[in-house]
Amino acid sequence: MARRPTIQDVAKAAGVSQATVDRVLNGREQVREETAQRVYEAARRIGYHAAPLIAQRLQTDLPTLRMGVVLHKERQAFYQAFAAELEAAARRATGVRVKLMLEFAASQAPSDFASLLLAMRGRADAVAASAVTHPDVTDAVVTLKAEGSPTFALLNDFAQGIRQNYLGLNNVKVGRIAASVIGLAAHRPGKVAVFVGGYRWHGHELREAGFRSWFREYAPQFQILDTLVNLETRQLTYEATLDLLDRHPELRGIYVAGGGMEGAIAALREVRKPGEVCLIVNEVTPESRSALIDGFATMVISTPLPQLCDDLVRLMADAVRQGPSEVAGQHFLRPELVLPESV
Repeated sequence: MARRPTIQDVAKAAGVSQATVDRVLNGREQVREETAQRVYEAARRIGYHAAPLIAQRLQTDLPTLRMGVVLHKERQAFYQAFAAELEAAARRATGVRVKLMLEFAASQAPSDFASLLLAMRGRADAVAASAVTHPDVTDAVVTLKAEGSPTFALLNDFAQGIRQNYLGLNNVKVGRIAASVIGLAAHRPGKVAVFVGGYRWHGHELREAGFRSWFREYAPQFQILDTLVNLETRQLTYEATLDLLDRHPELRGIYVAGGGMEGAIAALREVRKPGEVCLIVNEVTPESRSALIDGFATMVISTPLPQLCDDLVRLMADAVRQGPSEVAGQHFLRPELVLPESV
């Protein structure tokens, strides 16, 4: 059985004395905030059992960040994991006490996103959303910014030039990664299909652009079929994939740039053998993990959610302290490439 970390281990990891760790843990004497934060980070890193108690000690006099977040697809595994990571990031935040207000849009209609964003007025110091790109959403961001609440775009960029920052993957690169894997994994040239969720998802269009550009540059012998819109639904993707496989026996690869991958997986299982068609999807869920294991998915391109959520808290806190920036930024994360042998 592994030995439990002790105060001595925390002190060594933090580069302080045991007496300093004891003062932080028990609140006996004043300790500089920078030192106390270092002790907490060390305790959390090595798995010290009293790390949560240290965190509580540090929260006593910290400023509060009211963090409003709007997501969608509340029942989907990926967004459930996203919500859980946001809550975890709020708990482990240092230097600020985070009050998370999380809402889910009932649909992907721009009005649903816009109304939830506007409902954060006066409640949230900073707001983030995984919203569609639409004038209604942009107007909501303009209103929030005018009232001093910076807005962050998550996964899909919207209100460019107005929102504070975009956090997510570089979607052009994501599309090129998907294309390169299909181009290398397919044993011979043929046809390739790509699904996007809809034309209001700017990120999907960027992935499609990157996907097509890689084939133009490196594998022009492949034929890229007309882009299919699946509205990020399982059933529509399932029916469209069955139709593709029926009409194009020489189909070599499919890239699902947004949601709905479950339908493509189900269709391939019905009418193809494992590995006959290269399938690239986004985000690790129970369905995509199972498809990797049984050979119906070639690779999953995944967003590092813990890093995204930690970075979001930090950038929100900075924006609230410094005020909304007139220079809109982009905060790209490195995608995680998940292969069958890595699950």
